[in-house]
Amino acid sequence: MPRRAAAHTKARASVLAALTATVLAATGTPALASTDTGHPMNRAFEQAAETFDVPRDLLAAVGYGETRLDGHSGRPSQANGYGVMHLVSNPVNHTLERAAGLTGEPPAELRTDTTANILGGAAVLRDYADKLGLDARDRDDLDAWYPAVARYSGSEGPAAALYADTVYTFLADGLDTVTPDGEAVSVTGRPVSPQKGALTAADASTRSADYPSALWVPADPNNFATGRSAAIDKVVIHVTQGSYAGSISWFQDPASEVSAHYVVRSSDGQITQMVRDSDTAYHARSANASALGIEHEGFIDDPSWFTDSLYRSSAALTAYLCDRYGIPKDRAHIIGHSEAPGNDHTDPGPYWDWTRYMELVGGSTGGGTGADGLSFTAYATQQSGSTGPQVKAVQTLLNAQGYPAGEADSSFGPATQSAVKAFQTARGLDSDGIVGARTWTALLSAGATSTLAEGASGDGVKRLQRSLTAALGSTVGVDGSFGPGTATAVRSYQTSRGLTVDGIVGPGTWAALQAGR
Repeated sequence: MPRRAAAHTKARASVLAALTATVLAATGTPALASTDTGHPMNRAFEQAAETFDVPRDLLAAVGYGETRLDGHSGRPSQANGYGVMHLVSNPVNHTLERAAGLTGEPPAELRTDTTANILGGAAVLRDYADKLGLDARDRDDLDAWYPAVARYSGSEGPAAALYADTVYTFLADGLDTVTPDGEAVSVTGRPVSPQKGALTAADASTRSADYPSALWVPADPNNFATGRSAAIDKVVIHVTQGSYAGSISWFQDPASEVSAHYVVRSSDGQITQMVRDSDTAYHARSANASALGIEHEGFIDDPSWFTDSLYRSSAALTAYLCDRYGIPKDRAHIIGHSEAPGNDHTDPGPYWDWTRYMELVGGSTGGGTGADGLSFTAYATQQSGSTGPQVKAVQTLLNAQGYPAGEADSSFGPATQSAVKAFQTARGLDSDGIVGARTWTALLSAGATSTLAEGASGDGVKRLQRSLTAALGSTVGVDGSFGPGTATAVRSYQTSRGLTVDGIVGPGTWAALQAGR
């Protein structure tokens, strides 16, 4: 990517400020004041894009990723960011002040006025582009903006790459959304191939050691304490009051002095772990010593952030943590931030659906059965002496595949154990008679191996969705429809198993699943 001399970069920044000032002087009104009262946000994006030569769809995708295009009436996010474009003012990130200097808009106006805020976001992105050396031809190439978008995150390395990848996913998939004021805003999907530069080497795929389906991006050591002073006995549910990537960045900022163990993304349920379970995150005051904290991307006053993917992914994580640490699956031990003693926070707020969430976690049943008796939000280890609906599922699957487990009576006895061992031997698994993640994956995926891709439907897709849930340790909705959520889960599985990452379930992916990988 071309680079500019430092003197030229400084001159360019001055030109940006002068350009905005010229528009202000010529019109006598703010540069992006809209005459189209029916579509003010669309006009703001278009005119900010024109003023600072930033692609309009890129601006909209950044704003959507930051705030779902909701300025929250000027209220700050957890990271002290404001407006649709989340202009930030905190000890290490000063995009609000940078935007003020580039546009001439007062910080108060940038915090509360959407048109000014979008103008400020465009100015900051253009400033980053100039510092990276993008010329006019580069700026016409959407893919060339990736490093500038990564810088806009306020992060570095894997966290910045996660942020930019999310924005480019919105550009690839397209957007059709409605603002809180009822205005429709769209971005047309298109092929993208971002020029990642040095960020290509940023490893954004390191996996969590505590929850293998999660990514691992460590919080700053100043934001948590090593070790614990009490046994883990609860899970605390939080809402970020900001974006997924912004929260990850905030927990990496040593000045924040806050963190959580896990962060869950709204759009697809992706999870990033930031503090090891065995360490004490700073998230719930008096409950810190004995609690695991899960942050959920969104804002407490906007239920649109609480997607099916977010609920299911988070519930699978909570169920896993409860099983691992012996935490009862009830509302006395799975609590909101507002319920932790000594706290003054209100999250997860009135729109968090506790009934649905606890049903997905599974409560005392151990996993939320589906009507078919085979589909669960999480697959717990089953062994000699186990009872319940998941044992019945094991018996049903073994009998169907020719391994006689006896009557499907929900009781894991000698016949079931013998059948499990025979199945494991046939699949090259450890023949221990215990149905853990690998044996579950092999059992659930057994059957025909016809190629499946996005748009497919039927029983084969259900088998795939069940086996991915077992393999990844996070819930994939079992509806028999191969949609974007299933495609994301397939790519996650392929990446973590060293397979070709194409989102298509062909012979190689089926072979890995049926071998229990």
